Amino acid sequence: MGKKNKLANQESNTNLEKEVSPESEINFMNTSKASLKDYSKSAPFAFDARNYKLLLLGLAINILGFILMIGGASEDPAQFNADELFSETRITVAPILIVVGYVVVFYSIMKKNKENKD
Repeated sequence: MGKKNKLANQESNTNLEKEVSPESEINFMNTSKASLKDYSKSAPFAFDARNYKLLLLGLAINILGFILMIGGASEDPAQFNADELFSETRITVAPILIVVGYVVVFYSIMKKNKENKD
C-alpha cells in the first residue's frame, strides 16, 4: 500500500504542475484602461434619480411627522393641558406619518433600477 500512495501523490503533483502554467496565470498588471461607459455597463450604480427622489420624499415625510409631534408643553409647570398634549395630531397622525416615511425610505433603497436596452 505504501507504493500505491507514493504513486498517487506523484501523479497528483504532476497534475498540479500541468494545471499551473505561466500561460494560465492571471495578468494583474494589465495596463489597458476601460472607459467609464464600459465600466458603468458592467457595474451600474445602485441608485438612480428616482431612488434619490423617493429617499428624499421619505425623509421629508419623517421630518414632518416629528415636527407634528413636537409641542404640548405649557409655560407654567403647575398647569396641565391634556387637550394640547394628547391631541389627535400628536397621538395618531404624526406616528402614522413617521411609519409611512420609513416605508418610503425602505422602498427607495430596495427598489432596483430598470436595465437599459441599448
